[in-house]
Amino acid sequence: MKYFESKLRFHFPKRENKLIKVVIADDQPLMRSGFRMILEAQEDIKVVAEAGDGATAVSLCETYHPDIALMDIRMPILDGLKATRQIKDTKVLILTTFNLDEYVIGALRAGASGFLLKAATPQELVRSVRAVAAGDAALAPEITRLVLEMVRVPQQDEVIANRAIEGLSAREMEVLKLLAQGMSNSEVAERLFVSETTVKSHVSHLLAKLGLRDRVQAVVMAYELGIIRPGEK
Repeated sequence: MKYFESKLRFHFPKRENKLIKVVIADDQPLMRSGFRMILEAQEDIKVVAEAGDGATAVSLCETYHPDIALMDIRMPILDGLKATRQIKDTKVLILTTFNLDEYVIGALRAGASGFLLKAATPQELVRSVRAVAAGDAALAPEITRLVLEMVRVPQQDEVIANRAIEGLSAREMEVLKLLAQGMSNSEVAERLFVSETTVKSHVSHLLAKLGLRDRVQAVVMAYELGIIRPGEK
């Protein structure tokens, strides 16, 4: 065990940023133990609590105020999607064995900041937790393809969303399109010849104007409204 943990630390060097607090929600104790071992092998990540159902996960997030809730979808009492909708001020990373469209779309619309399959490697899990904690999106390649192919929202939702989009400045719209192409804050900054801090400010403003809590939801909206289409650069 000690050897395995030391190898994980070797592969994922310590970050200089603050400690990332995580709540793990999964109805399988063995899965929770595995996730905990992988994450706590990293010096910058701490698992503060575990939940076996969605209702307990919501309660634990209210108690511990973690940075990330690692959330399974299929759980008793309250499933992961409903739990995600109820969780406030904590970013949710969905981790599941299922990659069906309804789960992906439902999770992202519920406010999830990332979506990974349980087949992901330990490296991918750690990298995704860090990415979501830093404010970036975390989507497995398989999930990204599903997002790009998702159906458009109903007409009445489009009307409301388009009104919100009209309130964006030209620069904010430009940032939104680049985010929808899968660019990170640093990549957007390089493309626009501005600082990463400036990009973060633009992202924060456009999320507030669109009434969204996460950049992933903004990307979903961009594709649903046809602001950008798959393969567009």
